[in-house]
Amino acid sequence: MKARISVLTLGVADLAKAVTFYQNGLGLKTEGIVGQEFEYGAVAFFDLQNGLRLALWPKESISKDTGIPVQEPSSLEFTIGHNVNTKEEVDAVMIQAKTAGAKIIKPAQNTFYNGYAGYFQDPDGHLWEVVWNPEFQVEE
Repeated sequence: MKARISVLTLGVADLAKAVTFYQNGLGLKTEGIVGQEFEYGAVAFFDLQNGLRLALWPKESISKDTGIPVQEPSSLEFTIGHNVNTKEEVDAVMIQAKTAGAKIIKPAQNTFYNGYAGYFQDPDGHLWEVVWNPEFQVEE
């Protein structure tokens, strides 16, 4: 398999609430909820970088599509890393996330690899790590 990951889909309990968090709270760009004319089709896409998109899709819709029943989630099964270029950017994103309604899991602090990072959870419990790694420059 050649790596061609183009969409990361997060299952959400309340699509409108999740869109508000990501669009208004974190400032991600979206055309809003599309596919509402289809049963179990409502979804929202956010353009990230280099063709990567974030999709928000109700858990019930994912359940219907896959045949897997909705289950209690574990925030430890998957994390999303958001890399920035300075410690100050880490702090700014953490504040922005908290203001948007995120739960701060681990305040930003120095890391074992000489970086700086913190964790927050979105309203559905998805775990985000905001990271400054001195060995990793992010292209703007």
